[in-house]
Amino acid sequence: MLWAASAAQAQTAPAAQAPKQPFSFFVTSVGGGKGADYGGLAGADQHCQTLAAAAGGGAKTWRAYLSTQAKDGQPAVNARDRIGQGPWYNTRGAVVARDLAHLHGDTLELARLGNNLSWATAFTEKNEPIKRAGDQPNEHDILTGSTPDGRAYTDAADHTCQNYTSSAAEGSAQVGHFDRTGGGNTSWNSTHGSRGCGQANLVATGGAGLLYCFAIN
Repeated sequence: MLWAASAAQAQTAPAAQAPKQPFSFFVTSVGGGKGADYGGLAGADQHCQTLAAAAGGGAKTWRAYLSTQAKDGQPAVNARDRIGQGPWYNTRGAVVARDLAHLHGDTLELARLGNNLSWATAFTEKNEPIKRAGDQPNEHDILTGSTPDGRAYTDAADHTCQNYTSSAAEGSAQVGHFDRTGGGNTSWNSTHGSRGCGQANLVATGGAGLLYCFAIN
């Protein structure tokens, strides 16, 4: 009888839960304050690093998901080449993407299935939701400067607000919609260009100069 009771207890005991993964992806809770001008990639990376550190993630190395265009003798930089290999977890321990191919839908099958980045999984470093389409104000535009496959544009148009050094009323930076809503497509990283580079311009477009941040380690 004692053996039977022990066996029954073993069968009903809850399974041990896997430990929650430390976060390695977030959307910045605030922009840099100067529209698309972050002082270039280095400034954008530092913004990610500073916010992550304040939220307890400073042991990791963080990169802003941004592409730059070839300019002044400097080669283009692809956002997908800057963010490590994954997997990436949000602040609640959920997988946002397993790897670069999953994040960008590199195969027909992966593109059909899609990654797990949406309004239900994209949170700030403070584990808070971001204002999406329908909220006031709408802040679903996230700066990326990237094509849908995570690479830099190769045409002559400005898709990066002068590689994130301009806060002028003119110019443009490509943005994605973290909530996968509006803009004629459901792309998280390449939905449309902003109408200008200043903070007021980005707000008018439906954003706040926010960034995607990924840990590379």
